Amino acid sequence: MKQMFIWIGALIIGAILGLLGLWWINTTADFVAAVFTRLFQLLAVPTIVLAVITTFATFGSKGSGRIFGHTLIYTLLTTIAAAIVGAILFVVIKPGNLSLESVSASANTAVETATTTYTEHILSVVPNNILRPFLDGNVLSLLLIAFAVGIGLSRLPESDNKAIVVKFLSGFQELLFLLIRWLIKILPVGIVAFAAQLSAQVSAGVVAGALGKYLLVVLGGNLIQFFVVLPLFLLARRLNPLHVLIKMMPAVLTALFTKSSSATLPVTINSAEQRLSVKPNIARFVLPICTTINMNGCAAFILVTSLFVMQNGGTPITFSTILLWLFISVISAVGNAGVPMGCYFLTLSLMSGIGAPIAVLGIILPFYTIIDMIETAENVWSDSCVTAMTDKDLEHNKQSVS
Repeated sequence: MKQMFIWIGALIIGAILGLLGLWWINTTADFVAAVFTRLFQLLAVPTIVLAVITTFATFGSKGSGRIFGHTLIYTLLTTIAAAIVGAILFVVIKPGNLSLESVSASANTAVETATTTYTEHILSVVPNNILRPFLDGNVLSLLLIAFAVGIGLSRLPESDNKAIVVKFLSGFQELLFLLIRWLIKILPVGIVAFAAQLSAQVSAGVVAGALGKYLLVVLGGNLIQFFVVLPLFLLARRLNPLHVLIKMMPAVLTALFTKSSSATLPVTINSAEQRLSVKPNIARFVLPICTTINMNGCAAFILVTSLFVMQNGGTPITFSTILLWLFISVISAVGNAGVPMGCYFLTLSLMSGIGAPIAVLGIILPFYTIIDMIETAENVWSDSCVTAMTDKDLEHNKQSVS
């Protein structure tokens, strides 16, 4: 609780500093925020790889299969629920079309960003160089490599060589978690910087414009998923949502400011193990997978934004259209990497592929900073819920067997 008050105090101090509008404060905040983001990204890549490899190698393929089954089911259910909430709000609120002048003015902003097609995005997942995914931070490619190495180690016969490799990886992982704990101790400094950075952007007019209804659908859907839908999932598994949220708050706050579920992963795993008391073999297996495929906020954003863009292009938004794009948004979100603005670029690629007016996305771009923050916090909260439910299920199954 003491740590929570420190974080809230850092949040308030940062917001006040950002509102002062002093250039040297903003410059310092940008620098400190960039340092913390880079440190989280530095730790995220080895965390993802080592967590999956060591789990498969030491926990066994059969046990991992059971964990993955529960993880996949909860991921799909929560992601579909998030998309459905977004679709319902879109139908109820009915965001109107933008003016032709505003669309034309933003044409260059979006077109210059549309450099990668969705097909290229999928192909980029398959690594052709073992070092490239590490250098690029390609989470899906890293996950494929980690799966292959982990399964390979689990299939190797027991020997001194295998034991040495597994022990080395486990020791390296423990060292990594020590570094993570050190980083968390100085996290309040980063929170001050992130809050000051955001506050300065808000006061500069980043969160202002004529897209009220669209933003209401996107942000409202995220908040409903965060505070209503996901807690209902926890209650269905007889878990206290408030208890889980308080224990996982360090991860949720970190996600809010880093805007990257991958960069937040070290904090998420640490919070799950040390604060929520999730078993390490489950936390270190489920969370890296969830970071890659459990994108509740992204699914809702892709669906709502795609419908909004197509509507502005003259496409009738019928029930069948919503149903089709609900399916597309869920599959796309599952294949999206947990990096800043990943959902935006993925939506841009989808809209470009069908010839929709992607200039609309140029208008949305200035608002995406806030959207991305809330989406990422929701994604990490969903990851936490899936982990807690999986841990509860497997513990229940174990007790039933015994």
